[in-house]
Amino acid sequence: MPISRPLLMPALAALMIVASLPMLPRALAAETPSRLDVQAQAELQVVPDRATLSARLWEKTPAIARREDSANDPGALREARERLEARAAGLIRTLEEAGLEREAIRAGSLNVQPEHLPGARRTEGEQETLVRTRLERPIRLQLDDLEQLPGLLDALTEAGVDALDGVSYDLADRDGATDEALVKALKKARRKARLMAETLDIELGEIITVSETRSPVFQPRMMAMSADARESAPQAEYRPGTITIEAGVSVSWEITP
Repeated sequence: MPISRPLLMPALAALMIVASLPMLPRALAAETPSRLDVQAQAELQVVPDRATLSARLWEKTPAIARREDSANDPGALREARERLEARAAGLIRTLEEAGLEREAIRAGSLNVQPEHLPGARRTEGEQETLVRTRLERPIRLQLDDLEQLPGLLDALTEAGVDALDGVSYDLADRDGATDEALVKALKKARRKARLMAETLDIELGEIITVSETRSPVFQPRMMAMSADARESAPQAEYRPGTITIEAGVSVSWEITP
């Protein structure tokens, strides 16, 4: 019996699809180029050229017994604030005389907070609580010349600051340093790819993809200190050391046949 044309066409189409299936992986492989993937990380050691010095001044009111209806003595608060402002003004003059520009001196906002202290024991055996108020002013100094640091530390301690919170070392040109770290990582990736290609006897073609695996990380370097550093080490040297900047990249090259 002859096969009708409507039944023959679907059968032929199915045979053509089945015959073409083994060719699909080869066709996809031909469209997907061979590639060499390389990852590289780089570190850049940079000597800081800027520093921020933090210090604090504070004054306290006399301690008084705590009661439910007690309030801060306005006169004592005013006197403590006047003493604090006078010390801050004297400190700024001392720093200017030491060679620091006024624009590099930042006096922070006044901070007022209560302090609770143990008092004397009463006849009943209970211990009363004493309360006083602490008024504080932070001082931040921006140094673009690190040679000034020892002299300014001496000026601060001689001026009687109540706390030296440390030095933060930094870079004036952060963008330039992070760019240099990224370029270093890219050069390392290219050097690795060329070495691998030479060793494996393959030829590199065009770059397919480039991405950052680690954005350049910049962290200022901290140096802690105490207010009595001058007494313990009057001839101390302050060395900034180096700041480490890390960067990472991933680069893919086409392998030419």
